[in-house]
Amino acid sequence: VQLQAYGGGLVQAGGSLRLSCTASGRTFFSRYSMAWFRQAPGKERDFVSAITWNGSTHYTESVKGRFTISRDIAKNTVYLQMNNLKPEDTAFYYCAGRQGQYFTAGARYNYWGQGTQVTVSS
Repeated sequence: VQLQAYGGGLVQAGGSLRLSCTASGRTFFSRYSMAWFRQAPGKERDFVSAITWNGSTHYTESVKGRFTISRDIAKNTVYLQMNNLKPEDTAFYYCAGRQGQYFTAGARYNYWGQGTQVTVSS
């Protein structure tokens, strides 16, 4: 399974971006939980959001009400709609996947995309 993340960029505070992550290879996308993580310079990689194999969604507290995760099973793609972006959202964003339930620990994920940079200016 290969994951390709894209959609990052530079945006002003209060703006929006939508990240996409497409899976290719031998996938049964509906059986996978997909997640987004982010890593800012000098900081650890943190969980942002996940959508489980059965469609339930989960968010870290700091993005609730601003970010929305969704998926298109037919396209093997998961999205992260990010609204009302803040400078503290600046980070490299990674998508990750695993079969079964989701976890907030990145070490539990088997598959990772290459990441995409999100920069929010104040």
